[in-house]
Amino acid sequence: MTVQRKAQQVELELIAKSAPPVTLGMSATALARVEDHLKRRYIDSGRFPGTQTLIYRRGAIAHSAVQGYADLERKKPMQDDTIFRIYSMTKPITSVAFMMLVEEGRVALDEPVHKYIPQWQDLRVFQAGTTPPFLTRPVTRPMQIVDLLRHTSGLTYGFQQRSNVDAAYRAKKIGEVEKAGTMQSMIDDLASIPLEFSPGEAWNYSVSTDVIGYLIEKISGQPFEQFLRERIFQPLGMHDTDFHVPAAKAHRFAACYNATPGGMATFHSPGAKGGLTLQDDPTTSSFLEPPSFISGGGGLCSTAADYLTFCRALLNRGELGGVRLLAPKTLALMTTNHLPGGKDLTQLSRSLFSEATYAGIGFGLGFSISIDPALSLIPGSPGEYAWGGAATTSFWIDPAEDLIAIFMTQVLPSSAYPVRRELRTLVYSAITDSNL
Repeated sequence: MTVQRKAQQVELELIAKSAPPVTLGMSATALARVEDHLKRRYIDSGRFPGTQTLIYRRGAIAHSAVQGYADLERKKPMQDDTIFRIYSMTKPITSVAFMMLVEEGRVALDEPVHKYIPQWQDLRVFQAGTTPPFLTRPVTRPMQIVDLLRHTSGLTYGFQQRSNVDAAYRAKKIGEVEKAGTMQSMIDDLASIPLEFSPGEAWNYSVSTDVIGYLIEKISGQPFEQFLRERIFQPLGMHDTDFHVPAAKAHRFAACYNATPGGMATFHSPGAKGGLTLQDDPTTSSFLEPPSFISGGGGLCSTAADYLTFCRALLNRGELGGVRLLAPKTLALMTTNHLPGGKDLTQLSRSLFSEATYAGIGFGLGFSISIDPALSLIPGSPGEYAWGGAATTSFWIDPAEDLIAIFMTQVLPSSAYPVRRELRTLVYSAITDSNL
């Protein structure tokens, strides 16, 4: 264990001991139900190999638990320092990094994307066709930077399997779970594929945040991964967060599993009934080597402790331990619903798959935003923000309750089971003195 890792573990232990759950306004008995539920419903039934849960409230860890296995084949137990593929939980980090450049006046949210990607000057919208050349029409307006951050760009993911544009993405391996190509090859390929819709007309979960990563590199003049390392990870002490897992840490890397029959990752078709197929062996994983494609939308590996550090900086209005990522006003802008007309995702989404439920949920600049918990029929607070990853990792931050919740496992796809909804209900049920 490195000196930095030891220091981070000591910090977490001190936080955990600083106040028992009863003084944090949370019931220890109710929090114990979280692990009972996960064990009974998911681990004992063979749906999940193992889980890690972190709940932080009012400046202290109210609940921290690991159970089950990080690697079923080798019977390696889940540990506090297990390293996970966080996939789309990369997106909030990338979005925060981009907003640092906005704060520095180096880019503006209403600028056209083609200012930085000239080959996107003449993007068009799909009308018909199965393979290039498609029948297309002009965009109503140019794609803006803000469209990338809020997923109203007209881009898509191939795994949506909804349209002929999705099929074109799959043919070029754009946005795959197993990354291919480079950021530049993605940008070049996207220039030849029409948009799903004109920017700003709808919401569609997409490779938009990968494009944001490309723009960070182009605008900053630094490799994207170096920018994240120097501006976020090193200053905050997130020493286990990177786009690959180095050899010295490979023994801590979890296996990843598939919940669907035959190991097929069906991102938009829930209903798995138990049983796991090994999807990515941690001893042979592509994550053990630096990738050619640095994915700002889904490429990072991390630990629960590291991600908690990032979330604590956000909950603390952009600063932690003397390290400021963003100004409070910038973070407030990011965590406001930016969907046109103040709509929620049920009114604007064309996605067959997303890492958030739709009713009562809007979207900010890198996060889903709770507008009205009554519409989602899940306990929560207006203004809380969240996101998750393809392997069922997730987090949410509730400023009104001074609360962070982080959940880790490694099972594709995240839509297989309603564990996120269940965790929200269980965690909010444990709050005994709400701030609302």
